[in-house]
Amino acid sequence: MIIVLERNIRDDDKTRIREFLDQKGFRVREIVGEEETIFGAVGQLTIDLREVEVLRGVARVIPISKPYKLASRELKKEDTVVRVGPVAFGGRRIAVIAGPCSVEGREEILEAAHMVRESGAVMLRGGAFKPRTSPYSFQGLGEEGLRYLKEAGEATGMPVISEIVSTATIDVMVEHVDMLQVGARNMQNFELLKVIGSRNVPVMLKRGLAATIEEWLMAAEYLLAHGAEQVILCERGIRTFETYTRNSLDISSIPIAKKLSHLPVVVDPSHATGIRSEVPPVALAALAAGADGLIVEVHPRPDEALSDGPQSLYPDQFERLMRDIEALSPVVEKEVQRLPDKGVRVPAFAGVSEVAGDQLSIAFQGERGAFSELALLRYFQSEGVLPVPRPDFRSVFTSVLDGSCRYGIIPLENSLAGSIHENYDLLLQFPDIRIVGETQIRIIHSLIGTPTATMESIKRVLSHPQGLAQCARFLDQHPEWERVPFYDTAGSVAHIAKVGDPAVAAIANSEAASVYKMKRLKDGIETNPHNYTRFAVLARDSEVEVTRPTKASILFATPDTPGALLSCMAVLSKRNLNLKKLESRPIHGKPWQYMFYLDIELPADGGDFDAAMEELSAVAIELRLLGRYRER
Repeated sequence: MIIVLERNIRDDDKTRIREFLDQKGFRVREIVGEEETIFGAVGQLTIDLREVEVLRGVARVIPISKPYKLASRELKKEDTVVRVGPVAFGGRRIAVIAGPCSVEGREEILEAAHMVRESGAVMLRGGAFKPRTSPYSFQGLGEEGLRYLKEAGEATGMPVISEIVSTATIDVMVEHVDMLQVGARNMQNFELLKVIGSRNVPVMLKRGLAATIEEWLMAAEYLLAHGAEQVILCERGIRTFETYTRNSLDISSIPIAKKLSHLPVVVDPSHATGIRSEVPPVALAALAAGADGLIVEVHPRPDEALSDGPQSLYPDQFERLMRDIEALSPVVEKEVQRLPDKGVRVPAFAGVSEVAGDQLSIAFQGERGAFSELALLRYFQSEGVLPVPRPDFRSVFTSVLDGSCRYGIIPLENSLAGSIHENYDLLLQFPDIRIVGETQIRIIHSLIGTPTATMESIKRVLSHPQGLAQCARFLDQHPEWERVPFYDTAGSVAHIAKVGDPAVAAIANSEAASVYKMKRLKDGIETNPHNYTRFAVLARDSEVEVTRPTKASILFATPDTPGALLSCMAVLSKRNLNLKKLESRPIHGKPWQYMFYLDIELPADGGDFDAAMEELSAVAIELRLLGRYRER
């Protein structure tokens, strides 16, 4: 059963409820969700629900109808995100596990690890204890293989996963691997599941050879009921009358499992097909069906593999697959998970930069001297800052996500032109990126020419279309000048520096003139002096800590019912939260449906905002926190 606790329940009441359930023979798990805090109580004993409902601090009691209780979506409405080191499974991300079927030797697994890491894998697979159909087949290197696997993972910065086949190896397995894999043959080895669950380590549970979806979820229930908190389901195909492929991938099980359970679902296209050429299309199909990740067999030389060579991808095949996944991810509204560069240390964020030793790299869109670079230098105010130009806004997000840059900065809104919608959409597409800071700068444009240029020598003026539009009044005074749109304001200065023609000038901020050693011909040429742009500082979600945030940004959708948006706004009004911005954006792939972006002023203690988020999740759809941050 599910015991929904009152929002302001006292700690002693919570303890009293837990003790009551313990005495009645129930196993209790506390789950703090976006909507509410609950106790999931599981046990063989029956009890009159009214005995629990009358306890102080209990809001209501809900019986779980499914035979699998802790794995059920009834228990937990939001998706579970399983974290294994720097890797997260679930939510709006695609995580790819790759490596050989078996660890065949030290050099082989090290070579494979570097190969799949470079192509984009975030976790390394490799079998050390191999359950094989034939007793004469290669059975794995055992503990020696685990040592090689761990060494390869540490060398590449990847967590490692390997299959456990016996309770006797649990200690050595836990010592060497970051996630245990329960293979298809052991899905219903309940004694093994009990032992694994009691260790509370991350575990991937493969579906059995002929198991129903309910039997699969019941096996997951064994893990959860015995203490496991991080469980991933893995669909690897089931045995049917078809003999052309190794197994038959039940692709319909992916959306069904995600509907019935809150656990992440990963697909193994290698075992599903058993045919190397069929692995990539089946992998892409699985992601299109909603899978949270893939586990793929890749070998440096599949023809020499000691096990599963025919279904193992060649290195170039895996690289192409990762590129295809990258192209598919925006269509399924997810982002491919990347690992930070090995050795990159990301400091805690406290509203100011904290640089210790090496430079603080910050990505921005545009060329050196862009307004974005000016904003980041103003915000971080540190000599240790290293601005990193990126060609487009998506590249800024990607640089932060893969760890090549500690932070990123993007424009969100201009006081004259309005919101930069592309960046709001990117915030939705990159769930592991958070806003951790905000700053705004006044946009002051200058006319910039070559060192020998004069106002009289100019015949053409280059700038971003917005730059040209924002200086229209000044340009109207010189109708003889040709206005030439350029991809970037600072880039236009870089261009005239390269061309060296005194007849060509650019419009950009005055700092760009200093960067490229050009001449400022006239400052302050913008039509409207009240021209400001608001910038957001970005960081990876798991690597930031903002002290004393003053503002929060959220997004949500609303049900298609009368007054739905009004109900959401009423929650904020009731909590006396000041709304600073409200804007709607179309949901990609869902015509005439919209997401709402909100900026909210935070109270000093943050309590009202936390309570509002809980209430808002009950009336909104897909509520997400984009970040809590400080303005500067």
